[in-house]
Amino acid sequence: MIVVTGATGNVGGNVVRQLLDAGERVRAVTRSPGAARLPDGVEVVGGDLTEPSTLAGAFDGAERMFLFPVPATVGSVAELARASGVRRVVVLSSSAAAGQADNPISVMHQTVERALENSGLDWTFVRPGGFATNTLSWAPSVRAEGVVRAPYPGATVNLIHEADIAAVATTALLEDGHVGARYPLTGPEPMTQAEQVQAIGAAIGRDVRFEEQTPEQARRAMVQYMPEPIADIMLNYWANSVGSTAPVLPTVEQVTGRAARSYPEWAVDHAEDFGASS
Repeated sequence: MIVVTGATGNVGGNVVRQLLDAGERVRAVTRSPGAARLPDGVEVVGGDLTEPSTLAGAFDGAERMFLFPVPATVGSVAELARASGVRRVVVLSSSAAAGQADNPISVMHQTVERALENSGLDWTFVRPGGFATNTLSWAPSVRAEGVVRAPYPGATVNLIHEADIAAVATTALLEDGHVGARYPLTGPEPMTQAEQVQAIGAAIGRDVRFEEQTPEQARRAMVQYMPEPIADIMLNYWANSVGSTAPVLPTVEQVTGRAARSYPEWAVDHAEDFGASS
């Protein structure tokens, strides 16, 4: 039995499906088991990572788990899992964990990693950079108007497909030799934000235009759904990425044996989200 937390999320859902494809028994932990749309054959149990007391029994009979961590409770969750018999944990961390102590995103992921390092569990940290799924925030305006409004069209990023993050995590769950590893992940091809918009247009078969926002306009929109310091970090990142070359890391292929999926492939996989006919 392998426990998957965050099982209805973009990465966790892919971990569930990939483990099932490998013939494993999977227990999915979700806050709303009645609303979870998970494949047949998955044992679905209720539990909230922000309230470890709700996880009683979630880890029974399991030796391995995929953890979508909550920084405030990660130590308690790890202690409960270990007491229940879990021995190996693969953690969804972030490339930001290698960042500076004055970066709140880095501090959050460093806090998680330190807690797991001290947990007594055998751990593997999966550290993706930017998620391709972050650009799903463009989907409403693409569907309604055929437009993406964002700052810095020339910002070069190398986003990773959520299925590739899950593939690295699944490999680390199933195979030996990954304990103590920190796996930084990127996609296979840097693209500017404007090129990403073109890829979405190609995937859905219609023109999608990029309408550049000023940083101030973008910030006003971003702080409606994220803390101001995080919005400022993101804007500074994009500004510094204009004219640069985003790194390409071979980790996905090294761990899984198959090349990472490109952003245009991701756009095809999510074409319906952007308004393509099914």
